Amino acid sequence: MTALSDVVVVGASAAGLTAAETLRREGYSGRLTMVGEEAHAPYDRPPLSKQVLRGTWEPARVALRGEDALAGLDVEWLLGRTATELDTGARKVTLSDGQVLGYDGLVIATGVAPRPLPQGHELAGVHLLRTLDDALALRQGLLAAKSVVVIGAGFLGAEAAAAARELGLAVTMVDPLPAPMIRQLGARMGELLAALHVRHGVDLRTGIGVTGLVGEEGRVTKVELDDGTVVPADVVLVAIGSVPAVGWLAGSGLSLGNGVECDELCQAAPGVVAAGDVASWAHPDLGRVRVEHRMNATEQGTAAAKTLLGKGSPFLPVPYFWTDQYDVKIQAYGLPSQDAEFEVVAGDPAEGRFAALYGVGGHVTAALSWNLPKEARALRRHVVQRTPWQEALSVS
Repeated sequence: MTALSDVVVVGASAAGLTAAETLRREGYSGRLTMVGEEAHAPYDRPPLSKQVLRGTWEPARVALRGEDALAGLDVEWLLGRTATELDTGARKVTLSDGQVLGYDGLVIATGVAPRPLPQGHELAGVHLLRTLDDALALRQGLLAAKSVVVIGAGFLGAEAAAAARELGLAVTMVDPLPAPMIRQLGARMGELLAALHVRHGVDLRTGIGVTGLVGEEGRVTKVELDDGTVVPADVVLVAIGSVPAVGWLAGSGLSLGNGVECDELCQAAPGVVAAGDVASWAHPDLGRVRVEHRMNATEQGTAAAKTLLGKGSPFLPVPYFWTDQYDVKIQAYGLPSQDAEFEVVAGDPAEGRFAALYGVGGHVTAALSWNLPKEARALRRHVVQRTPWQEALSVS
């Protein structure tokens, strides 16, 4: 075991918590400090745009661990503070309150930050959605509203639009791309998701951009679109993507491309590892990747902690993610892409239950199911084995 006595985890996230738990489980008994920007103990983010927004879960239910489990980790919790600077030479992290933490092992798990519009966020009723407090504020806004405009039809926007419709609001979803989630899942899935939202009453405006937000007396009232139309809005959710939270690492000497750039062991520098949404790592098969999915945060938190302890091995996950919209659960293994071949291999989209494979370069790269979870798990083997495309279609 690498001789560590003082480990700092920056980011009280799923990845950060898993790293801390792994360190203790693997025998690390030294000082362990967790720095978190929010006042909340680590919690799960996927329910924020679904169960919390709909009100089917109380906020406390998103907690990742109970108080006893957290106390058992013997962690010094520094919550409600941000890291503002990293000096990798001196091995020190400076916090927003001026405190300086020394370390011999550092885990960076600061996640991502939502991307804002160039203007309009000063208006009441305009929301971003990343934190639990964001979700609770948005839910309160929805409960008092009649109409909502969701700007962006990716994972977050589509899930939030579905939740708002289930709350009975008039929902308009706007995206400059041709269909919802097309960048993540491709054109055919985008068509099916578009039909799903329209069927549930969403006014879907695709291929259209936003030119501005209009307010009266400091509150948003309208959204202006680039086709010249104006959509009334009591509430606006801006869900146009996110950026890795690496601003505090400027000048640290770490390589900051699309996130914190790590090697195949999740190591960014001697004694420094990164995990979760913020981490870009050298996947031996896929090249450099950064994965913003919940299961990756847990798996990478574990891998990064083991690397700190000298027990690392190349991080080779099969990415897994899901999304729930209305009565549909989509589950996927691997990395679907917009330019991949796409073939339904079980069920029928017309019947609302099917499974499909994605292929690039003559082999399978991802498997997906729509209300057919057992099939997705069965097809996962093709992703793991990188099965030749035609062979996978013949045996699936």
